[in-house]
Amino acid sequence: MTPVNHTDVREFILPGLTTRKDLQVPLFMALLAMYMVTLLGNFGIIVLIRTDLHLHTPMYYFLSHLAFVNICYSSIILPKMLVQILTLEKTISFSGCAAQLCFFVTFGVTECLLLAVMAYDRYGAICKPLLYPTIMCARMCWWLVAGSYAVGVFRAVTHTTIIFTFSFCHSNVIYHYFCDIAPLLALSCSNTHTYEVVIVAVVSINCLSTMTIIFISYACILPAVLRIHSKEGRRKAFSTCTSHLMVVTTFYGAILFMYLCPSSTFALDENKTATLFYTIMTPTLKPLICSLRNREVKAALMRAAGRRQ
Repeated sequence: MTPVNHTDVREFILPGLTTRKDLQVPLFMALLAMYMVTLLGNFGIIVLIRTDLHLHTPMYYFLSHLAFVNICYSSIILPKMLVQILTLEKTISFSGCAAQLCFFVTFGVTECLLLAVMAYDRYGAICKPLLYPTIMCARMCWWLVAGSYAVGVFRAVTHTTIIFTFSFCHSNVIYHYFCDIAPLLALSCSNTHTYEVVIVAVVSINCLSTMTIIFISYACILPAVLRIHSKEGRRKAFSTCTSHLMVVTTFYGAILFMYLCPSSTFALDENKTATLFYTIMTPTLKPLICSLRNREVKAALMRAAGRRQ
């Protein structure tokens, strides 16, 4: 891995999801609708959690930050895509591409860590109910969230700095709809093999460590839930846990598929589809998965609706 301090590329071209002109308008409308649903759904969760005192608990504190990450995640990619479709302007500046990559990695890593934190929170609430207020005090919650963001920023700055010290002296066409790590490495004329190995190792360690926390947490949670005598208590516990597990499955499944594949396959259409799933579709679906399946959130929505009448 030998970084080169110069580049002949001053801007990149993003072909987007499709080059077919007859699909531009339907694609624009579909992406705009998904972006609006993402914004409204996730902003709604944040406002509801902030305004309803019944939701001032660690679980919903973490959920509000997950909603914020979803908003940022989508806003890094979708507005640029919508402008490109509308104006047919496919270029992105060198610095703009670096910024997009940096923010994307920041919130991607942060979400990974927040999902692990939420699993540990469920473990404390269900398996250690008497110690839970001490374990998940306000200070601890703040540090867990701040630490997740800090790790995300550190890894994003590190990866972005390394990638953009490579030389881009061949084609400037990124066969993707945003600036991601693998498509950028595919354009570099520097020797990136060592760094590609590092990327696979870092992603593997990050995913395996957070997935281990999630797996161990739920391995302890399941027997504890089955020991709950109240049918209503079991239903409530299963409701919060299954919604979190659904988010974990969709998010990690796409991440592992994308970043643990050989680099030569990153330009294929199926990889675009996988990326589309976790960058655009899951932020749209997460408010429904995390909230509408939750009885406490439904009750909070009813209370909010009652206050407005």
